[in-house]
Amino acid sequence: MITSFGHAAQGPKTPLTPFKFERREPREHDVMIEILYCGVCHSDIHQVRDEWGGSIYPMVPGHEIVGRVTRVGSQVTKFKVGDLAGVGCLVDSCRRCHSCKDGLEQFCENGAVATYNSVEKDGKTPTYGGYSNNIVVDESFTLRISPRMELSRVAPLLCAGITTYSPLRHWNVTEGQKVGIVGLGGLGHMGVKFARSFGAHVVVFTTSPKKKEDAMRLGAHEFVVSRRDEEMKAHLDSFDFILDTVSAPHDLNAYLALLKRDGAMVLVGLPEKAPELQASNLVFKRRQIAGSLIGGLPETQEMLDYCAEHGIVADIELIPIQNINEAYERMLRSDVKYRFVINMASLR
Repeated sequence: MITSFGHAAQGPKTPLTPFKFERREPREHDVMIEILYCGVCHSDIHQVRDEWGGSIYPMVPGHEIVGRVTRVGSQVTKFKVGDLAGVGCLVDSCRRCHSCKDGLEQFCENGAVATYNSVEKDGKTPTYGGYSNNIVVDESFTLRISPRMELSRVAPLLCAGITTYSPLRHWNVTEGQKVGIVGLGGLGHMGVKFARSFGAHVVVFTTSPKKKEDAMRLGAHEFVVSRRDEEMKAHLDSFDFILDTVSAPHDLNAYLALLKRDGAMVLVGLPEKAPELQASNLVFKRRQIAGSLIGGLPETQEMLDYCAEHGIVADIELIPIQNINEAYERMLRSDVKYRFVINMASLR
């Protein structure tokens, strides 16, 4: 076994503190990665504090992982020692069901294995995430990272990046379309970058007027304060696609009314309360409302390659691991532009 170090929560009401644990030795298809940077996702807070239920403690969070390969198993073909590599939200799946065979492991019909707060396929070994010095992962769930990219700013692409890239690609957002991005946080700021890169006319919706300058800098063409009725009405029946990144309760009907006939609104946030939908907003314009969950391994690699080619990375604030509890509180106040990333050198 490999002695590893990180920061863990011992329970839903405890802060993250230093934690020593063991990783398995690399098997024949595994790679071992020295973690250099790990992004901080809002879902880390939800799971650390058991807000979704079923949390497993002690918990080492983190699923936006980038680092360098230090060991490879005897049958590994994709990586060699010294390569840059990434790990996202998943570290395994059944690999046999229709979703897995389609490269959509996030929808594994037999249950995918999450990078942390999960149990490996043996049914007993807990998974520990990226707030740590290393990780051992099957090469099939490990992603290639271009050395041309600023590594610390790549980390959030492994969750925030693919969560927004995947629905924009699946619904064929392209040049000339009008696209709305609801919310300008860790997810929303990546949605703006991708939609602009795909050639769309991008409109940002937020409750905060103070975010206008940032929205335009990130690539938006227009900015709407969603609490201002006149600004919302100016966009009725005009959008091809709206990506809703907000997890706080909000009125979806106000945005559905902005879609053209046959337009689609896709949710990637997870509000606690079930939304109330007016059927007329869907029926009379044949509008769609749907959801999307991260992306499979092939699409995540596609996204990373696209970002390397087009120079797309996240806007981040780099922090030492010792500041992680403060970072959680700041995230809850939306006091970050736009993703915290832990410099894992601070762990040493």
